[in-house]
Amino acid sequence: MKGELRILGAAHGLLLGLVLAAPLVAPALLPWGAEALFIVAAFQLRLADRRWETRAGLRGWISHIRMAPLRLAPWAGTALVALIAGPEQARLAAAILAAIAMGELLIYPVIAHLLGRLPRRGLAGAILLLLIGCGLAEPAQAARFAMAFALGIGGCVFWLRGPDGEPGATLMALGGTVAATAVALLAPMAQAVAIPAAILCLTLTLAHLSVMRRHPQHWQLSGGMRFGRIH
Repeated sequence: MKGELRILGAAHGLLLGLVLAAPLVAPALLPWGAEALFIVAAFQLRLADRRWETRAGLRGWISHIRMAPLRLAPWAGTALVALIAGPEQARLAAAILAAIAMGELLIYPVIAHLLGRLPRRGLAGAILLLLIGCGLAEPAQAARFAMAFALGIGGCVFWLRGPDGEPGATLMALGGTVAATAVALLAPMAQAVAIPAAILCLTLTLAHLSVMRRHPQHWQLSGGMRFGRIH
């Protein structure tokens, strides 16, 4: 798998477009859009990097860093858009660049290896701690964006443990999205935690929908043998 979850990939591209257009439409939403982009992009990065387990250690770190410049172009564009939005967004642009540099060069090489060793419950606990960390960090700051990046990695590792695409797991992720969104709307004081939780649950929902199982339709050969084919 190379990160080819079509529904999630389409949502990622749409989100990037909305973030780039935010200064013209709703400049106040740019920090939240950037945070969502950190979560989804980190999820996609871990999903695409299926070779990570075979590249542990210093060689794996160097290999990841060598490929990092190709992934930094969209973030440079996002930071440029933040600058275009106005002088008051200069700190946001600096925070985006600092967070993605920290995420690509330090957080990902370290946390992807550590999270991969945790059991499922321990991984859920780590995600909860990262959500709390997002809530404690100041909005539109490099520390919060870095937490969001780590949250996206943790969410992908959690999704890779399965069951992926099962109706029950999909409904649970969707329910988490609805619940976290309701909390964010009804309790503004909890938005710092509820919004990244909603984004992560929505990302998991789209990932599940991208690989939703389909019922096999049986067909029969002339010899009477039956085979299953997935449509």
